[in-house]
Order: sequence, then structure tokens, then C-alpha cells
Amino acid sequence: MEHPIERVVDLTDPHTNQVFNLTLEAARERVRTGDPESVRGIQGSFALVARDGKTVWMARSLDRPLRYFLAKREEGPALIVADRIDGLYAWLKSEGLEGQFHPSYTRMVPAHHVVEIQLVGCPDPEPTYTRFFTPQRNRGSTDLDDLGRAYLGTLADEIAQWLQAVPEREPIGVSFSGGIDSGAVFLTTYHVLRRLGMSPSRLKAFTLSVEGGPDLAQARQFLDDLGLGLFLEPIEVQLDAVNVGQTLSVVEDYKPLDIEAASMVLALCQGIRARYPQWRLLMDGDGGDENLKDYPIEENPELTIRSVVNNLMLYQEGWGVGRLKHSSTYSGGLSRSYTRTYAPARACGFDSFSPFTRPAVIEVAEGIPFAALTDSSVERLYALKGEIVSRGVRAITGIAMPVFPKRRFQHGALPVEQLRQRVSLRETELRQRFLALYS
Repeated sequence: MEHPIERVVDLTDPHTNQVFNLTLEAARERVRTGDPESVRGIQGSFALVARDGKTVWMARSLDRPLRYFLAKREEGPALIVADRIDGLYAWLKSEGLEGQFHPSYTRMVPAHHVVEIQLVGCPDPEPTYTRFFTPQRNRGSTDLDDLGRAYLGTLADEIAQWLQAVPEREPIGVSFSGGIDSGAVFLTTYHVLRRLGMSPSRLKAFTLSVEGGPDLAQARQFLDDLGLGLFLEPIEVQLDAVNVGQTLSVVEDYKPLDIEAASMVLALCQGIRARYPQWRLLMDGDGGDENLKDYPIEENPELTIRSVVNNLMLYQEGWGVGRLKHSSTYSGGLSRSYTRTYAPARACGFDSFSPFTRPAVIEVAEGIPFAALTDSSVERLYALKGEIVSRGVRAITGIAMPVFPKRRFQHGALPVEQLRQRVSLRETELRQRFLALYS
């Protein structure tokens, strides 16, 4: 009797992993154990697949998408794993299996979980999910100076670890709007470079301006006020550089606000690439809003301040694995939407680094006692981020960071009225345009 032949096809690029404390094979072995504590000990950025017989384990950090598709074959099932939906489709097509494909049949490994799946052909296996990162909530002080020092101190440690792992003379760009998150990343990186005896002249603050977006003036004021204006490099583009069709193809999603943001990231990356063909390293402040819960609650009828401050990593992971509104195709929260940063950077040949997405930084943020500090006041919640981050930047770097009113990245790069003319806010329309890529 012939036994089915199971196949695992790993299409991920191993070079995108950046593990600081282990070899890649040792990190993969930790994933193979399925042990959450062991996987939690992997330091850095990773998207890994491991196999033992019919059992496959997959795990990823918040800043690396990892998707899979289970194909049926006469000789046995095939599990295909990639960072992109179109990568899964291309492999299926090469094997004559594209008739089984639809984008909604693909699955995303949710961040901070080990996914275990058994390679059986029929019926489809049900994956199991084991969380490997569970930060303790509300463990921090109510003193804003203490919170800022802990949060920015941890951010500085993560940046230092990354700087010591990349080539010492390679230039570093920061996607910079002059907002709280990109400002904190820039100033902390500037400080850490000097502390480590590295040249801060490697830094550039790249600011996107699409036909006069307001961020450029803000970014210039931010840096000029600190005597750091020489680091600013505007990337000024025309409105026709914003191509929604291209963004949908690159990001492989259809949430309107994420498509807006990704369109701007793509325009920025294309502008930098046109000017600097060899540039590789690009930092950003993505994840900062999620960590300090700084999104307009009133724009989402599903949210209240209680749900925001009382649910573990709500903005990082959405409502969570196994919940009714959790998407198995995309996951939720930043676990889903980080492709707005990752995919455009990868498409343009950049290695991106978002230090606010590191577990150690998130752990400090989740420890902030938001409920006690806000007393159910939305206004206090919105003010909290600027207070904590600016105090932390001063404590760690000695620099008094300017703080401007919150504005979404896409709305600072391009005036909102013009952006609305280019990107539809109708999710159904964007979804149909994305699915049409495979029709």
C-alpha cells in the first residue's frame, strides 16, 4: 500500500530574518518544539517554518507576514508558505494547481502565536494556536516620568541591538513626519549612534510631501528647533505618484486607511529609491500608535475607551485568535496591517525596521496602567502618548522633543481632500479591485 507523500514548500526568504541571539537553524528548532517559552526567547525579527513528519509549526514576529495555503494533490497534501499571497498563487500555478486557489483560502499566521498544523489531505486540518508572547498588563508605575524612562529606554536598547547588527558604515534612513513616533525613533537613534561611538552622519530624515502636504513644514520645524535641520531630506512627489491599483497589488489588502497609508509609504520608498539606488536600511515609527492606544476611538463604532484600555494588545492583534471577528485570512490589528509598511519597503528593495513593534517595547507599553491614568477619559488617553514619549526622550537623550497635534501619516503627506480623490473610503470597492487581480 502506498502512503501519501506530504510536501512542505517554504518560499520565504531566510535573509529577511534578523535573529540576534541564535543561528537561524537554532531559532527554527525552537519553533519545531512548539514550546511558547522557547519561541519567546528568539530575539529579533523572524518568520519561520519547521517540520517533523506530518506536523508543521509556523511562527512570526509582528513585523513579518507569514501566509500559507494547503493544496490537495493525488500523492498527498502540500503546504505552501510565503510572505505574500501572490507568491502562493505563483507556486500553485507552476504546479497546475491554480484551480484550487482563491485569496480568501490563504491563511495568515497571527503574530505572537505558534501555529501547528497536521499534513492530512481530507478533511482539511484545523490549525492550533499557542500564544508565545503574553505581556503582563498594568504592572507599571503611574508616574509619567518613570513610564517614559522605561518605554524609551527599552526602545533605545532595541535600536542599539539593531545598530550593532547592521554594517557600521551603511546609511540609515528614517521615515520622518515630525510626529511623536517618527520623532522619537529619529532622536533615539541619533542618541544611540553617538553613545556607541558611531557616526550620526549616517542618518537621514526622509519626509514625504505630495504636492504640499503639511508634514514637510512640521518636520522642518521639529528638526530646526533642535539644531538638527541638516538631517532633513524632503522627498517631494506629484499626485500621480499615488497609484491605488499598484498599492493594492503590493499590499494585498483592502482596508481603506491602510491603503491610504501604504500608498504614501510606497510613494516615499519609490522616491528614495529613485534618488539612492543602493540605499537599504529604513526605520520608521510604525507600532507607536498601537502601543500607546492613540487612535480616534470615535471613528470606530465597535470601540469604547473601556474596550481599548482593558483588552490585551487590542491594536496590535485585533480582537484575538478564535474570536468571531478575527480574520483567518489576514489576522487582526497591526498583525494584519503591518503589510502597509513591510510590503512597500520590500517591493522597493529596503530592509525596514520598526523598533516599536519589538516585544520588549510592547511589554513596557502593555504594563502602563491606562485605566488608572485616564479614568475613562478619552481626552486624557489622547494626551498620554505625548506626555510619556516626550518625557522618555528627554530622560534618555537629554533632548526636549517637540510635540505636535496628532495627524495620520497619510494625511500629513498629502492634504486630506486630495487624498480622498485618489483613495476610496469604500472598503467593498477596494476589496473588489484587489480580488479582480485573481479573476
